[in-house]
Amino acid sequence: MVENVIWPAYLDADLSRSDGRRVSQDLAVEEPTVDEIAKAVQQIGYDATIERDKAYSREHWLDRGRVVVRGADDSTKNDLVQAVAAYVVAMRE
Repeated sequence: MVENVIWPAYLDADLSRSDGRRVSQDLAVEEPTVDEIAKAVQQIGYDATIERDKAYSREHWLDRGRVVVRGADDSTKNDLVQAVAAYVVAMRE
């Protein structure tokens, strides 16, 4: 089974693409949390596990955590991140 990792930095509007953001500014949000990301992953229909004590390599001084996604064998990581970002934006509205 494929496991994908989604870091909050992927969706963070305060970061540039070179700093780790993977979505467009339209889908980015300020200070995304692992709880929001996990909820969005579950809304899409995949299993999500939160690992709070992890730090993204480009932000090694911040322990924002990460979300491990299981069961997303049928989509690419980019498609998964884009869908999660869209759900997080919708949840905040």
